[in-house]
Amino acid sequence: MSHPPTIIVVHRRERRSKCSVEPLRQNPGFEFLTYPQDEKPVPKNYVRLGIGGPMLSEADADSGLLVLDATWRLVQKMEKRYSEVPVRSIPVYQTAYPRVSKVHEDPSAGLATIEAVYAAYCHLGFSTAGLLDEYQWADQFLEMNEFPKS
Repeated sequence: MSHPPTIIVVHRRERRSKCSVEPLRQNPGFEFLTYPQDEKPVPKNYVRLGIGGPMLSEADADSGLLVLDATWRLVQKMEKRYSEVPVRSIPVYQTAYPRVSKVHEDPSAGLATIEAVYAAYCHLGFSTAGLLDEYQWADQFLEMNEFPKS
């Protein structure tokens, strides 16, 4: 691995049994933190995946990725804590993750966390080997979308 580890900050109220990135905890290329308990500062050379920032590009390939994992409502609160980390967006893809929220509407560009990580890795030219191995909707996600080859 030639890039810094991807930091995934999981909200403490996120159910680990439903967390799409949970299998990555065993992967040495990922570091997991719990929000709000883990107050570890994010290194300067990181960018945060989010909606509304400039597109993730090859210029970001030497940066580490910070990914916030929670429901959309909770992520909005988490973003305040990490506001100093520059936001980068990815192109719009279709999610395969079945959403069932009866209370809040998800952004139309919203992806499951593992889908967003996969897409970001494709755009940065990082290896995607094994990322979707444990993701129940991997085949549907890949069939629904076209990604740059990594």
